[in-house]
Amino acid sequence: MKKNKTSLVYQCKIFDVWEEEVDLPNGKSTKQSWINHNPTVAIVAINDKNELILIKQYRTAVKKNLLEIPAGSLDNLEESPAVCAQRELAEETGFKAKALLKLFEGYLLPGYCNEYMYFFLAKDLFIAPLTPDEDEFIETIPTTFSQAQELLKNGEIIDAKTVLGIILADNYIKQEPLFKK
Repeated sequence: MKKNKTSLVYQCKIFDVWEEEVDLPNGKSTKQSWINHNPTVAIVAINDKNELILIKQYRTAVKKNLLEIPAGSLDNLEESPAVCAQRELAEETGFKAKALLKLFEGYLLPGYCNEYMYFFLAKDLFIAPLTPDEDEFIETIPTTFSQAQELLKNGEIIDAKTVLGIILADNYIKQEPLFKK
C-alpha cells in the first residue's frame, strides 16, 4: 500500500494518534488511524521463594484493579529494553534482578498500534527500590505459579501481557533444567 498524507490527530505523554490516507491495491483509497507508542517491557519476576511478583493497580481505561506483571515504557529510544526492565521492576516492586533473560519480543496490537514489547524473566532479585511514578499506586502480590494458573483459570488475571508473560516464563522454566522451580 502506498502512503499519501499523514497527519497528527492527538498527542499525549504516552502515545500519539496519526491518520493516513492510504492507496489500496484495488485502486481505492482509505483513511487509516494508528497509535504511535514507545517500545515497552514486561517482567516476570521470580523471588527467592520461587514466587511470581504480581502487582495490583487501578487501570482507568477499564475502571478496575488488575493483577499484572510489572511493565512500562522505555523513557526514550536510547534506553535499552534491559535497562528499562530493571528500572520498571525497581519502581513497581522495589527489586532489581541479578539475572535478566529475554523471553520474547513482538507487537502487541499491530492492527492499530506500533507498540513493541520485550518480555523478560527476572531472577536473583535484590532490594533496590526506586520512587514509583506519581500516578502509580501499586500493591505487590507474591504468587506461586500454581496460584497464578488458578487466577488465570478463574478470570482474576485478565491482562493479556500478564497471561503471555506467565505462560512464557512457565514454559521456559519447565524446559530449563538448571532453573529450580
